[in-house]
Amino acid sequence: MAYWRLCYHFVWTTKERQPWITPQIEGPIYRWLYNEAKKMYCPFFYIGGVADHVHVLAAVRPSVAPADFMHQLKGSCSRFVSQEFRIPFAWQEGYGVFSVSDSLIDTVKAYVLRQKSHHAHQHLQPAWEETHEWNLGPAAVDQTNDEFLQTPNQHE
Repeated sequence: MAYWRLCYHFVWTTKERQPWITPQIEGPIYRWLYNEAKKMYCPFFYIGGVADHVHVLAAVRPSVAPADFMHQLKGSCSRFVSQEFRIPFAWQEGYGVFSVSDSLIDTVKAYVLRQKSHHAHQHLQPAWEETHEWNLGPAAVDQTNDEFLQTPNQHE
């Protein structure tokens, strides 16, 4: 078994940001997502959200791609809610995923668990709320710095 420390902050929304996560279904949704993560051997999983979106802090094994993790959570949860509560329910297609360093785990955990308070008081971290806008990754690549793309002989 490999040594690993892969922690991610995920955020995703209901379809068209509909306020479908009511107090009646919030607990069952959170328990369902937690149990799905445990099936994927996720050693820790924290969840919080508001009526139209969910945040999760999770440690995900290296054999599970973040996209596969999200696909399993979102797909199984949509089916669960639709069947269990007999209501139409769907998640938005996109999601946000952010890697979390060990030094920020407690900060992100607090942010995830206190979503209702953060949204009520507008104490949000805008970058951590992004779910599906097109982007090219962390920071814009400096196109003038091509040295990483060159072979060693090209530096001479």
